[in-house]
Parts: sequence; structure tokens; C-alpha cells
Amino acid sequence: MSIDKRSETTSSSSRPERGFLRILRGTAMIAVVAGAAGSLGVMFRAGRHQKSLILILLFTVWVLSPFVGFVLANVVSKRWSTPARATLSVVMLVVTVASLAIYGAVAFGYTTLKVGFVFLVVPLASLVIIAIVVTVAKLISDRRTPRIDQA
Repeated sequence: MSIDKRSETTSSSSRPERGFLRILRGTAMIAVVAGAAGSLGVMFRAGRHQKSLILILLFTVWVLSPFVGFVLANVVSKRWSTPARATLSVVMLVVTVASLAIYGAVAFGYTTLKVGFVFLVVPLASLVIIAIVVTVAKLISDRRTPRIDQA
């Protein structure tokens, strides 16, 4: 038995990522960081007439929370099965693009929805989606990942 971390006793889910999954996860992380910056920019534009610095600070934290959740989920997912990690990456991309599209539509006047309503509901919906995806992916990953006896 080898002490080397790459020995045959290591589960397949902890192997270094290769190919498409590596590109997908990298793209998803870049999109999340860019999406967080873009969401803040659009939020500041939409709230440019707001005088309350406390309200702006609270909205800033709230709008950033889904993106922080995605980064944390990405860190936790390193031990998940490959399909679970791929699913998380796809959801990261979809939610980021959808959030930016919705925020942009509101901030630039393409919809009649109330600005505050959108900037409250979109992060909440994103966090709910993150919770569902992480829970399901974790359950699937736990079921598919073989356990190694420590005896």
C-alpha cells in the first residue's frame, strides 16, 4: 500500500479534474466573479438616486450573497462525484446569467417591475436554487461515491 495520494485506494471523486469538467468549473467560477461584479454595478445604477447608505450596504450584501454561496458550494463540491460537480457548475452559469439579465432589464427600464422587489426576490430565489442543488448533489454524490473502510 502506497502513501502516495494518487494511490488506487483514493476514490475517483477526489482525482484531479480533467478535460471538459475542468473547463466547465473554471468558466463557472469566472462567470460567478464577473456576475457578482456586474450585479453590483447594475444595482448601483438602479439605486443611483438612493440616499441611504445603510440601505445600499444592505442591498449590496444581499445581492452578493448568492455569488458567495456559489463560491462556497464550489469549494465544498471538490469531494463530490463528477456528475454532481458538473451539475453545480451548470447551475452556477445559468443562475449567474439569468440574474444579470433580470437585473439589467430592471435597471435599464426594459420592464415595469419595481426595482426594490427584483433586487430582493432574485437573490432569494438564487439562494433557494443553490440550497436545492447542493442538497441533491450531495445526496447523489454520497450514494455514488464508494466508501473506503478505515479498519
